[in-house]
Amino acid sequence: MNSDATMTNGWIAEAHRIPSPNCDDRPTGETISLVVIHAISLPPSQFGSDDIIHLFTNTLDPDAHPYFANICALQVSAHFLIRRNGELIQFVSCNQRAWHAGVSNWNGRERCNDFSIGIELEGCDELPFEEAQYARLLWLTRLLGKHYPIEALAGHSDIAPTRKTDPGPCFAWHKLVSDEIPPRLTTK
Repeated sequence: MNSDATMTNGWIAEAHRIPSPNCDDRPTGETISLVVIHAISLPPSQFGSDDIIHLFTNTLDPDAHPYFANICALQVSAHFLIRRNGELIQFVSCNQRAWHAGVSNWNGRERCNDFSIGIELEGCDELPFEEAQYARLLWLTRLLGKHYPIEALAGHSDIAPTRKTDPGPCFAWHKLVSDEIPPRLTTK
């Protein structure tokens, strides 16, 4: 992975860019200080399709799978998706607010979308994540730490504990402890 990655207007040049309409401007003067780690698989516990992309771009076919009928009208996104093989897809500029956190709270601050970057890992609660995903996540958090005053990493379950479980019990938080992560970042 390129250690000299470039970022322009919140877009990472090395990421596959697929813009999502599910974003808007951050509140004026808001500082990006949190990275939220999520897990997603569509259909549930299945990997490798473009269904996550379709969900984040409002093109999910409700007839393609019974589960999709319940979620196809959602308007959600994340800044990034890291596929099982480590491929990085970016949906929203880091300078904009992606709609990934929902009703949320971090250290007494509500509306985490306002001050966070959302990273989805292709995964689920029941299966371990791939080493390629951890390597890409380390690379990405290091890069984000160079551009934004990130203070913490949190799971979706940390900011919305009564309604979310991701990234789940199979996520190995200890794999994010590395010299590659700026010292000001902390994990749970």
